[in-house]
Amino acid sequence: MESTDIKTRYFELRDKLLSERNQEGYWTGRLSTSALSTAVAIVALKLADNKSDRTLIETGFNWLCRNINKDGGYGDTTDSISNVSTTLLCYAAISYCQSNNNGISTLHLIEKWLEERGINIDPDTITGSVLRFYGNDYTFSVPILAMLMICEVIPHSSADRMPLFPFELTLLPSYLYRFLNLRVVSYALPALIGVGIWLHKFRRKRNTPMSYIRNYFIRPALKKLDHILPESGGFLEAIPLTAFVAMCLIDANEKDTHTVRKGIEFLRKQKREDGGWPIDTDLSTWVTTLSIKALGEDIKQVMNENQLQILRNHLLGLQYRTRHPFNDAKPGGWGWTSYSGSVPDADDTPGAILALLHLYNGTNEENISIENGCRWLTEIQNSDGGFPTFCKGWGKLPFDKSCADLTGHALLALMKTSEILKGQIQPGLFQKVDKSISKAIKYLANTQLGNGAWLPLWFGNQLTSDMTNPVYGTAKVSLYLFDCMNTLDENSEKRNDILRMLKKSWNFLLEQQNDDGSWGGEKGIPGSVEETSLAISALASVNKDACMRGLFWLEGFDRLPSSPIGLYFAMLWYDEKLYPVIYYVEALRRILNQID
Repeated sequence: MESTDIKTRYFELRDKLLSERNQEGYWTGRLSTSALSTAVAIVALKLADNKSDRTLIETGFNWLCRNINKDGGYGDTTDSISNVSTTLLCYAAISYCQSNNNGISTLHLIEKWLEERGINIDPDTITGSVLRFYGNDYTFSVPILAMLMICEVIPHSSADRMPLFPFELTLLPSYLYRFLNLRVVSYALPALIGVGIWLHKFRRKRNTPMSYIRNYFIRPALKKLDHILPESGGFLEAIPLTAFVAMCLIDANEKDTHTVRKGIEFLRKQKREDGGWPIDTDLSTWVTTLSIKALGEDIKQVMNENQLQILRNHLLGLQYRTRHPFNDAKPGGWGWTSYSGSVPDADDTPGAILALLHLYNGTNEENISIENGCRWLTEIQNSDGGFPTFCKGWGKLPFDKSCADLTGHALLALMKTSEILKGQIQPGLFQKVDKSISKAIKYLANTQLGNGAWLPLWFGNQLTSDMTNPVYGTAKVSLYLFDCMNTLDENSEKRNDILRMLKKSWNFLLEQQNDDGSWGGEKGIPGSVEETSLAISALASVNKDACMRGLFWLEGFDRLPSSPIGLYFAMLWYDEKLYPVIYYVEALRRILNQID
């Protein structure tokens, strides 16, 4: 490709990205419609038994029947490989919500798919099959079984075979969760209460002293659930979590609670025009910060000062300034969306810091916000030097486990802050930041694989053997480290450490390029716009020929299809409409910077 062709394509996609802003002036994006979300939503709505919801239930039911995979199963998105959990939930929803047996043919297809995987839809055996399939992970197996029982796929006696959900533990002070190895409680807390109360009420062996004691804790647990319910009515803005809680409370004769009323209203509002529901409301904060960073230094040329100020004000207004009521997180962080169900995390927080630095105007308000964000990051860093997603911990759970891509992101935010706000950061905070930077660099060196790759935590590829995505993880960390290196003096020891890691990562990415010029999750996996664009961005300063082959492959798309590379809570797959254009724009900009 000639440089003029690259510029033309860049201008075209840059304008497309700018046009995706909403009326308020920031980006919202669009998450894929989810079979799992649709299934649990229509069951919750049917249980709520409001006549006004009948059309919502019917169109959701029709969406499920239309979007079954060719093999007879369901994946989390319409482009996802069939999986057991989503397929079971869709089976339950279709069985429960059908009219005049109009779902029978679809149910037969599902039964065949499940039987091929050793799961027989038999009331006497399915409970054991599901529990064996998920092993010791009850956070998803028990809600699945609860919905199967609510939808009358399995009998009420199945409740006696399900593991207890100790809802009463949620009444303990949150600071004890860590010491009891219950940090997961703060995120699974709504399900622990909702499903736990439902399960307690349906277990037949209830006439014991312990059972009477647990009865006493039902009211306080429901009161706590109402207390942590966000204004939007959606726990974590997640449709499945909110629907599971609502359906269990309704079936447990707790329909007249604030949580159920708000939750059902939340589900109504999230209904899509295509008949289905997404996995979450949106990732607006995440895609906004990604878009700002993709445009890079060009953003101040393509947007006027009023538009830039709208973005600054939006991001500044989303920073948490008090302890979060849901997970007790300290102030200073950012979550993934502007809606109230979001919680602060260590990917969106560095994303917001870096976006504010791109938009930086030098005001005191910006300085305080960026400093508080950096302080929040240093305090969540794990002892191994890595950054977890939501909470500091022992690394045994996805929520508190350090991961490379988040660590690289946090590292860049801290280093760019040190560079741009040098001399303005409070001395005590500067020392914390410097110490945190050193620990993060060591963590990345220790976790880089022998072949030069890093693995991400919340992103994957369905077609790799273990569903990880080393190309995504390595490209992301490489990009962060390259930008970090440019903040350091030429002979800095930290710069040399980073460069050593970068050389290994570049070699890995070059080895993973497919013969057609694209990149997938690894060598031999069909390419995607997202993975190819990220690899080009990471290699823009290293290997022009490889990048040009990637750009030539990308030129074959008139439209930019999104791929299910994102992993949500409980390892649910999603795709995001804006990922392809965001990553493509950044790739083109970085290539042009090298050419110019």
